[in-house]
Amino acid sequence: MTAEPLEDGPLLGALLRMPLDAVRQRMLDDLHAAGFTDLVPAHSAVLRYPGPQGRRPSDIAAEAGMSRQAMNYLLGELEQLGYLERHDDPDDKRSRRIELTERGYAVRRIMRDSVADIEMELERHLGHEGLAQLRQLLVAVNGSAFVQGYREQTGQPSVVNQVPVN
Repeated sequence: MTAEPLEDGPLLGALLRMPLDAVRQRMLDDLHAAGFTDLVPAHSAVLRYPGPQGRRPSDIAAEAGMSRQAMNYLLGELEQLGYLERHDDPDDKRSRRIELTERGYAVRRIMRDSVADIEMELERHLGHEGLAQLRQLLVAVNGSAFVQGYREQTGQPSVVNQVPVN
């Protein structure tokens, strides 16, 4: 059996995946360099934007496409490592809410600084106008019916209303 040759190069999924993988790795490298060597890639399912603060574990699990059991395992690890705490939900005694500790907030700051550095690198590579155009296009993609349908299906929060267009 012979493989079918690619006719037109990589499709959109591959073009989006590689930069995302590079961003995730840079954030992890920067966290490790800052002394947070106990974090592993799986923890990003909890710590990624918009973060777990004030949210229910079941909501974070749905957003990450994980079972509640798997998410609770990650939350337990992060709690044991001192990044977050779980408290009773004042609105529903059967549920819990996640609260970041100061250590957790320090991680969030490093993650944001890491991505800001990446954006500066991309601006040097693409130019100011090129980066602004990329941002506008990504905001438009995030507002598309394709992404909105995915958000509704998975419970993902929107980043479109939270991202400045200019």
